[in-house]
Amino acid sequence: MTPSDYEYLRRLLKERSGLDLSADKQYLVESRLVPLARKSGLPGIPELVQKMKSGADALTAEVVEAMTTNETFFFRDKIPFDHMKETVIPALVQARAARRSLRIWCAASSTGQEPYSIAMCLKEFGSALAGWRTEIVATDLSQAVLEKSKAGIFSQFEVQRGLPIQMLVKYFTQTGELWQLNAEIRAMVQHRRLNLLQDFSHLGTFDVIFCRNVLIYFDQDTKANIFDRLSRMLEPDGVLALGAAESVVGITNAFKPYPERRGLYRPNTAPAARAGVTIMAPPALRAVASAR
Repeated sequence: MTPSDYEYLRRLLKERSGLDLSADKQYLVESRLVPLARKSGLPGIPELVQKMKSGADALTAEVVEAMTTNETFFFRDKIPFDHMKETVIPALVQARAARRSLRIWCAASSTGQEPYSIAMCLKEFGSALAGWRTEIVATDLSQAVLEKSKAGIFSQFEVQRGLPIQMLVKYFTQTGELWQLNAEIRAMVQHRRLNLLQDFSHLGTFDVIFCRNVLIYFDQDTKANIFDRLSRMLEPDGVLALGAAESVVGITNAFKPYPERRGLYRPNTAPAARAGVTIMAPPALRAVASAR
């Protein structure tokens, strides 16, 4: 792969997905795109880039998907899900007693382990949520991972990563070497394709937003813009959950840490934090907006 090929891929991925690759990530590009090139009948990345430049839109979409499909597993990092069970959901059950509904958005949901972990958490509340309308919206840039998530079928390896054995027995059915989530849990999750760089206000407002282990790949301006837009999607007493290596500190005033709950944040409704603050979309976002 030539330096110019790598620069072309860096620019394309930044514009299409927000992925901000540093100059030393050629090895990552090669590990993910060489197999894709061969599957497409091409000798290597230079030929892949050449075909993309000639207007092969379907191939370009495959390249973006290959580079943005990230690792996931059930109840990843455990702590945010403990917070959900012990603090967040009980507080929302009280606060939403009149309307008896909860909306949760799982952004960058990948192959489904995270939204289904949330669904199982809610199911464990049993009678406390009986008769409630609970809605989990799972979104991802990749249609391929959304299709896998919809099926709710996981390998032995996948169910062994983070999933408590009692939940495996309770909510899954074994078919040969695979495990399928019960229809009742699958039905709790709606799947939609979505690029976080584009407008997502049409999704409506949520009580909880999981946006974990995705913003670490974006530059500071893009992170600030997404945080600002996420804050408008949350109820005033809603909760944002970020990944273990992510934080709003030094990036945005739209959120403040949830007291004594690591990885959780609340919308910052203080007038000084919101009034008069305009965060311009970074160039990639403005380009997307102008092209729509």
